[in-house]
Amino acid sequence: MPYAIDMHIHADADPRAITGRASEFHEAALKYFGAGSKHQSLDETADLYRGLDMLAVLLAVNSSSGTGICVPNELIAEAQRKHPDVYIGFASVDPWTGRKAIDEVRQAVEELGLKGFKFHPATQNFYANEARFYPIYEAIARYELPMLFHTGTTGIGAGMPGGGGVKLGTCRPVPYLDDVAADFPSVNIILAHPSWPWQDEALAMAMHKPNVFIDLSGWSPRYFSESLIRYANTRIQDKVMFGSDYPLITPERWLRDFDKAGFREEVKPKILFDNANRLLGLELTRSARPDAWPIPA
Repeated sequence: MPYAIDMHIHADADPRAITGRASEFHEAALKYFGAGSKHQSLDETADLYRGLDMLAVLLAVNSSSGTGICVPNELIAEAQRKHPDVYIGFASVDPWTGRKAIDEVRQAVEELGLKGFKFHPATQNFYANEARFYPIYEAIARYELPMLFHTGTTGIGAGMPGGGGVKLGTCRPVPYLDDVAADFPSVNIILAHPSWPWQDEALAMAMHKPNVFIDLSGWSPRYFSESLIRYANTRIQDKVMFGSDYPLITPERWLRDFDKAGFREEVKPKILFDNANRLLGLELTRSARPDAWPIPA
């Protein structure tokens, strides 16, 4: 019985995930977030989340045709198998590989047992609403699994010449992801992160489309916009979910700041647990708040 579900963490701190150019992008992101260098295994990360009484959605990344970053599905599946009490693994496929990507969707679900799919339009260098990518979404839709898309700015490439070639406009919610949500109404679409500088577009999508959700990862709640907090407290309180973006932001820091950010007490359990529990189809019961909380500064 977990206390919370972190909808957005990465394997980037595991040395096996930092290969080739990924190391350069990883260090740039850590600097952007002021996170300092973190290197620890996925086993150690599992111990951290287990100690916090949390589940965590662990994300693969396949940007081989874009930035060259690749955290393989097999690594995520291995972590999920070893730590089923902590990890919920999401796969990733390179959208530029066509039939190969569709085959990898099947493999990720049927052979590896992963529970959703992650796309990062900026690092994968694609516009999600182009028809050439729709066969991939159709393959995912057959399994009725969610698709999580990075939205808004990114620490990946920040400070590197030309931003490391990363193009932020690919991550604008409207029209690119709104088109996908409209064309695949049976697939739950998760907009990852407060979508600055297009936050209101994400809120409009969540208001308009039943299959659109928002995870709040990648930002400390102390920096959330007034409109995000207002809508999360009211009209979209059943569609907003806790996410840290670990290792870039720790769950402890996120939750400390969340307690002070102005969220209504009756809404907090929905954001921390209930909404993700329902979206992921877990049917779990939430545990009581651990005695160690709130985590001291």
